[in-house]
This record gives sequence, C-alpha cells and structure tokens, in this order.
Amino acid sequence: MEKLSNGVRDHSLISDNTISPSAPAPLKQPFVIGVAGGTASGKTTVCNMIMSQLHDQRVVLVNQDSFYHSLSEEKLKKVHEYNFDHPAAFNTEVLLSCMEKLRSGQPVNIPSYDFKTHKSIESSSPVNPGDVIILEGILVLNDPRVRDLMNMKIFVDTDADVRLSRRIQRDTVQRGRNIQNVLEQYTKFVKPSFDEFIQPSMKYADIIIPRGGDNDVAIDLIVQHIRTKLCQHNLCKIYSNIFIISSTFQIKGMHTLIRDVNTAKHDFVFYADRLIRLVVEHGLGHLPFTEKQITTPTGSVYTGVDFCKRLCGVSVIRSGESMENALRACCNGIKIGKILIHRENNDGRQLIYEKLPKDIASRHVFLLDPVLASGYSAVKAITLLLSKGVPESQIIFLNLIAAPQGIHALCKKFPMLKIVTSEIDASLNEDSRVIPGMGEFADRYFGTTNISAKVTTSLTANLKSRS
Repeated sequence: MEKLSNGVRDHSLISDNTISPSAPAPLKQPFVIGVAGGTASGKTTVCNMIMSQLHDQRVVLVNQDSFYHSLSEEKLKKVHEYNFDHPAAFNTEVLLSCMEKLRSGQPVNIPSYDFKTHKSIESSSPVNPGDVIILEGILVLNDPRVRDLMNMKIFVDTDADVRLSRRIQRDTVQRGRNIQNVLEQYTKFVKPSFDEFIQPSMKYADIIIPRGGDNDVAIDLIVQHIRTKLCQHNLCKIYSNIFIISSTFQIKGMHTLIRDVNTAKHDFVFYADRLIRLVVEHGLGHLPFTEKQITTPTGSVYTGVDFCKRLCGVSVIRSGESMENALRACCNGIKIGKILIHRENNDGRQLIYEKLPKDIASRHVFLLDPVLASGYSAVKAITLLLSKGVPESQIIFLNLIAAPQGIHALCKKFPMLKIVTSEIDASLNEDSRVIPGMGEFADRYFGTTNISAKVTTSLTANLKSRS
C-alpha cells in the first residue's frame, strides 16, 4: 500500500538524521524551499538530488500530498469525479500550521495519506525541524500564504508528454489504477488544472528547472546557493566583514562537546584545538595574495598563489593563548605578541600589559580571543593596535563563538576589521556572558577554576617585571 507517512514516502523524504521530539529549537530559522511543477514532472527526483548533496545538513522534505482532504463516503462513491489537482483538494490551513511550527523549531505531526483509500491515516509521529525544509507539491506556489514562508521557490518544468507517460506508469503500478481511468482523469482534471493553477504559478518561481532531475547543472547551482545561505547569519547581511566557517555535522558535533558542561578537560582541549585550527585556516584565507607560477617535479607549470609573508599574532591573555599553537602550526616562525586587559566592571576595561613586535605596523595581525562577548576587551585591544600604526584593514579577529552585541560593537566602530568565527550565539545574559556559550573558556582549557583578583594581580606583576 502506498501512503504518505509524516511527510515521508516509502523511499523516505526526510534525511536519516532523526532527532528526538524534545530536540531544542534551532537558534536561526531554517532555509525553506518550495518545489512545484506539474504532475510527474520530476519534483521528487529534484528534491532527492538536493538532499543527497546536502547530506551534512539536517534536511526535512514535506510533501503537499500529505495534506489532501480525506474523502467522505459520498465522495468516494464518485471518486472519479473528484479533482485532486484543484487547490480546494488540499487542507492548506493544516499545511500552513505545520510549516510555521517547523520554521520556529518545533516538531510537528504531519498527516499520513493513503492514495488507495483516499483518506488520512490516524497514525502519525513527530517530524523534527531541520536546517533546510523542502516543501514539494504541484500547488505549493499557488497560495501566497505558502509562498511567503519560502526563502527559495523552484518550478520543475517538464514536457507534457513526458509527464503523462510517467503518470500512467506511476498510477498503474503504484496506485493500482487502470490506464483508461488514468487517461480520463488526466483529460478531465489534471491538464485543465495544470493550465489554470499550476503553470500560472511558474511566474512566482525564483528558479525554473527544465528537464527536472536530468538537469545536473541547475541542481548543483541550487545546492551551492543553499550552502551559501546556510552559512550566512542574519548579521552577515548587515556587516560584510563577518565570516562564519561553513557549518557541518563535524563542526556542530565539536561545538556540542566543548559546550557540554560535563565534557572532561582533555576532551574539551582536544575538540577546542580542532575548532581553533579550522578558524585559523579560514582566517588565513582572508590574507592578500599574489599569483605565482612554479614548476612541479614533473616539469609542469602550476599557477598558484603566494600569500602575504609579513604576519603576526596577538593573543588576549589568558584565553587567547589557547589559539597560539594552531597559529604557529599554520604559520611557521610567526611572531606572537600579548595583551592583558583587566575587566573592572561590566563595561570597563583597563589595559594592564602589552608586548608587541616593534614592526607590527607593517604586518597583518591576527587578534586571538576564543570568545567575543560584549566586545569591550576587543575594542580596547584593537584600539591599542591602531595606536601602534596597524591599519584597521590589516587586523583579522579570530574567535570560536561570538555574541551579536559584540559583533555590533566592533563592526560599527571598526568597519574595516575582519571577524572570523565558527558560530554566532544567541545573546548575552545579565552578567555579559555569552548564551548558550561554553562557560569560562580559559578555566576549562587550562584546568583552572575562577582565578581570584589576587592571582590576577600576581600574574600582572610578573608580566610587568618580565617586560
């Protein structure tokens, strides 16, 4: 028996990455894609191809067919007179409710529809939200309320003869209907509805895919665009100088471990180091370069690039020192300076100590601090670098997590500064701590607990005596 269960066909329209119904809501809204087109145009094939390329993301594929109205006994007696391709055949209100919940990060119960009995089946289980939600169906672009939920609208355009032959095969093999009934229904309902409702909705599409699943180029371009948008936090649309490394399940898994209060120190250090290395590598990609041709051992000429050589790192003591090894591993022999900034209160910072390369003004500077919270310490550090003659455009600030408040503070004051991070968190709490955050990074990384003012004062005195 063919049926749609929880928005998932027999061959699964949802990725295998199932999550419990109690999974927390995502911090940002998912990317919603609508895929429309005539009957048997290849919509499902297109969706499956997109999903297969987004295997490292949580993808949910919801089928509009799940939201067909159940037919009453009276309508079942005249089922051949019922137009399944008309907008009134779908329970759009339930569809809208389910999509709104998924967009807000809530699990939903999507109806299960049986095409042989033409009824919704009572059994249903939660479908969990994802990074990408694909809504597929013949009329998903017809209703403006549904269109308004979408970030991308796709129309799969396939020749009418091809669609008819596919529909005959599908309805006779999968749905147990005879060819005569399929042709009668196509002539009486399917084609007129396509001409009246489906084809006119093509004008709302952002992308039209000719030949459906056979158009590999179109699928690749769509996936590339989706990946770009998934990496683009809302703040990236405001500030062009914020760069977030592409999120994958590996990166998400590492964040899960270092944010977990129960993670042991050696695991915290191991996974923090892995993330730091990724951030450093991404930061290096923002250095200026010149084209360079070299000769390979085979005698061939290879055209590559030569990066800027005059670099240095500056770590904000203490937590910034955790990032020094990764920078040294990527840039052999790099000079590293240090800055110590004391927090006097929630919005006050005092520069206690600084030791920087004498020629720092002629170098590109990587400022190292794993957590950007309010931004007060970072402003103090960047202001110091500017006073030493470092051009603002030559400072790249590397961190693991950043709060929106800190990003606003830095980007407004230093629009030429580049910020490279691995995740942007939700906010700050009343103590100016990043939420959800990862706690006191330096204490967790170095195995200390709540350094007192007395110890901090001693550290400051030692640093001054060494300078």
